[in-house]
Amino acid sequence: MIGKAGTPISAICQAYPDRVEVRGRDLCTDLMGHVTFTEYAFLLITGQDPTADQRDFLDLLLVAIAEHGMMPTNVAARMTLAADPGALQAAVAAGLLGCGPVILGTAESCARLLADAQTRVGAGEQAHVVASDLARKIRAGGGKVPGFGHPVHRPVDPRAERILDLADARAIAGLHVQLARCFRDAVADAWGRPLTMNVSMASAAVLLDLGFPVAMVKAVPILARTAGLLAHLAEEQRNPLGFLMAGFAEGAVRYDAGA
Repeated sequence: MIGKAGTPISAICQAYPDRVEVRGRDLCTDLMGHVTFTEYAFLLITGQDPTADQRDFLDLLLVAIAEHGMMPTNVAARMTLAADPGALQAAVAAGLLGCGPVILGTAESCARLLADAQTRVGAGEQAHVVASDLARKIRAGGGKVPGFGHPVHRPVDPRAERILDLADARAIAGLHVQLARCFRDAVADAWGRPLTMNVSMASAAVLLDLGFPVAMVKAVPILARTAGLLAHLAEEQRNPLGFLMAGFAEGAVRYDAGA
């Protein structure tokens, strides 16, 4: 064997001849017809039932992140389906493979930054001081603060603002939302101009304030974007655009053997 093996136990699901048990519940009698998919996804991932706020804001974030137009993830999925019209699963996978730190994947980096800042605040430092120190260090190192900047949404990302407004209205905004706002000021100061707080930072802040583990934060945009990918692929089946996109790519890129 390569690597260390874990205990050969799984707590997620077992299928029996007469029933399916999920997280200790009977799928048919305890879950089907009783829980929403959002509640079920939370149960599957965490092993716990969500609170009302956890359910509502997870649902909100899934809606916020599911779709954003002809993004590279959607283009990759469409072109994959064009190349193999029978491979819907491969096309979805192609789109999900692009969910990295440049497209869609910064929520996890935002969560880790906020968690690190929260640790320092918990040790007695002031939130705005911690945010300023971290932002300046990232700037000095030539990096970018995750969760800030957007190629389309300027000066604000309307999705991020809506998330934060609802967090305030529902009184669930806590230290992580406070830190996100502190980072907005700190980033503007470090860069010498305001940068858009995007949906990834707002999402991560709200999820952490609701008790979601850092490791789960990236799961939310992946789950959400799967629905968007399926929408694009359903449209691709009705109105194929994949080869059109490939043609535009051919026309946009000039061949130069000496480059």
